[in-house]
Amino acid sequence: MSTIRCAGLGVRLGGREVLREVSLDLPARTIALIGDNGSGKSTFARVLAGLVRRTGGDLRVLGCDPDHDPAALRATVALVLSNPDAQIMMPTVAEDVALSLRAARVPRAERDARVEAALARFGLDGMGDRPAHDLSGGQKQLLALCGAFVREPALVIADEPTAFLDGRNARRVADHLLADAGHSLVLVTHDLALARRCESAVLIADGRVAASGASSEVVDAYEGALAC
Repeated sequence: MSTIRCAGLGVRLGGREVLREVSLDLPARTIALIGDNGSGKSTFARVLAGLVRRTGGDLRVLGCDPDHDPAALRATVALVLSNPDAQIMMPTVAEDVALSLRAARVPRAERDARVEAALARFGLDGMGDRPAHDLSGGQKQLLALCGAFVREPALVIADEPTAFLDGRNARRVADHLLADAGHSLVLVTHDLALARRCESAVLIADGRVAASGASSEVVDAYEGALAC
């Protein structure tokens, strides 16, 4: 099954055509979306996550149509944003991670065990009772990853997850996202070195697919265009 398959996908926002005739078939486990600011890559990521409805064309995300079966999509897809403060909803670290399991009605004992395991996995063990907003920027982004991965998603969509992090924390977050832990990844990024670590990449320009394929080839093409 392809991670992403779309044909003729289009999106209009505020009367403006943001994405047009996007056609892709991407079976890779890790996929980078690259391109200039305003190219449409973040909009495409939000369409994949079910946050923006397409206005034309066909789309399947892990076989699911986000517009026609949003409940199935939410059960399998997790979203990580560039600003972790936008995703912190609860007072303490543990409560914030546990919130991600509320919709699944997980029994309390299982919920607590999964929260504890997620905190340990992302290096936040022992911090469960700390106020979430008191964490450092890097720790907050790791908390966002906890909230995403505690749900055991089949696909993680990450929109510029390292944008506001220092080098060390950016590497930690990237390593967790790219690790083969049973999930696929769609990564929106301006970090071309990070994009090269993905199996495949899609270059979006002016709302269209300008290139897609092996990440090294697509990034090389983009860097060549930037140098002109």
